[in-house]
Amino acid sequence: MLRLRATPAAIEQAARVILAGGVVALPTDTLYGLAADPHRADAVARVAGIKERPAERAMPLIAADLDQVTACIGALPPMARALALAFWPGPLTLVLDAPPTLAPEVSGGTGRVGVRVPAHDVARALCRACGSPLTATSANVSGAPASAFPDEVERTIGARIDLLLDAGPTPGGAASTIVDVTGSEPRLIRAGAVPWSEVVACVDRG
Repeated sequence: MLRLRATPAAIEQAARVILAGGVVALPTDTLYGLAADPHRADAVARVAGIKERPAERAMPLIAADLDQVTACIGALPPMARALALAFWPGPLTLVLDAPPTLAPEVSGGTGRVGVRVPAHDVARALCRACGSPLTATSANVSGAPASAFPDEVERTIGARIDLLLDAGPTPGGAASTIVDVTGSEPRLIRAGAVPWSEVVACVDRG
């Protein structure tokens, strides 16, 4: 495993690794995550193997901005767009219909995918350098605690990944709130950093 400080040059190198099918540990606005190309089934399978998790579990994505989400996933429904404009960049994951261009394993067989724009410059820059949203499942073995510290990521899974982008400790805190916006009303999948009451109020205003 290569460990690099998260400089612009290192971000470009990490993008090359990902586009070649590799797996990179990267910082986000909550914890460290595992970034891979969600369009490549082999790369997504590697992430599942690193985490020792069942392949049928869906894998969340992060993106550089709303435009990148639209380009990869498709036009957002009005409710989803309103929530994105209100809470991105930030810890709100929107569950959308998955396009056929994504590896089926990303949706875990559900036909849906969760995506958000993180409030972390390095994470967004890596998505921008790759020209695509990236997987961002937590950088840990399933069942073990997720980490905000690059040293812990290296200790626990360093031998399994290709590159670690080290931006120091991440903010930690609550995980992202996950909201399914594929129906006519928002549906809370996981409570998290964005209060459900704020999600509902945003939709009601829309």
